[in-house]
Amino acid sequence: MIVNETNRIVSFVKSPDSNRRSDRARTAILAAATASVAEIGYAKTTIEGIAGRAGVGKQTIYRWWSSKGAVVLDALLAEQAEIELPDTGDFTADLRTVLRATVDEFADPGISATLRALMIDMQNDPALSERVMERMLGPQLDATKRRLESAQEAGQISADLDLDVAVEMFFGPIYHRWILQTMPLDRAYADSLTTLAVRALG
Repeated sequence: MIVNETNRIVSFVKSPDSNRRSDRARTAILAAATASVAEIGYAKTTIEGIAGRAGVGKQTIYRWWSSKGAVVLDALLAEQAEIELPDTGDFTADLRTVLRATVDEFADPGISATLRALMIDMQNDPALSERVMERMLGPQLDATKRRLESAQEAGQISADLDLDVAVEMFFGPIYHRWILQTMPLDRAYADSLTTLAVRALG
């Protein structure tokens, strides 16, 4: 705040209208990022291009995001619901549902290409790597660990497991097959992985 020439205090508190404009701008930017990646791919998508599609200046984007990868990541997450694993009481069925959904997502050409590009950018962008862990991978791992804790309480899996390692055991093989493209990534694989994981945890 400042004091003007008549000694009145002028406060720079954002008005509801300015908040709404900010919300509209963020929504437009995320939509523009999604459209750009879908149309021309991640590699050709630029901050300038996103700004042009959204009808904002580049500095508006940099006010909230540090890089193209950060914008695209938030655009991907904007289309996803809050992560919480199913808990029907049938641990095997719930795990199968989650692993099938995971391989379905990685098998989608559009999503897969974008995620691969983000993974590459993460190697040279510590801020993006931290954001991916905080916004995408971290919540997934935490939700999976909570489901494992529920299974332990129900006596469905061993009580002395290292749950952090167990969580990695579910998703590590999927990432390995996805990144290296060693073999098909499909629901049959998800089902086989479910069977092996449940046997190991028991």
